Amino acid sequence: MKDGTKRADVHPGLAVKIVLKEDQRSGKLTEGIVKDLLTNSHLHPHGIKVRLEDGQVGRVQEIIEG
Repeated sequence: MKDGTKRADVHPGLAVKIVLKEDQRSGKLTEGIVKDLLTNSHLHPHGIKVRLEDGQVGRVQEIIEG
């Protein structure tokens, strides 16, 4: 399973699970559809930062489909 640390694996329209800034300690994941990629580097060890279609921002932990 892809974990969302590579920018090439993440694109708008993709269903993902992200961790929101306020949930980083608990590890609670939020599901949604990617709207924008906010990380410019091609790799990020904690996950590519994205904005979901509902406006929430977090780092991709899991890719659901793709």
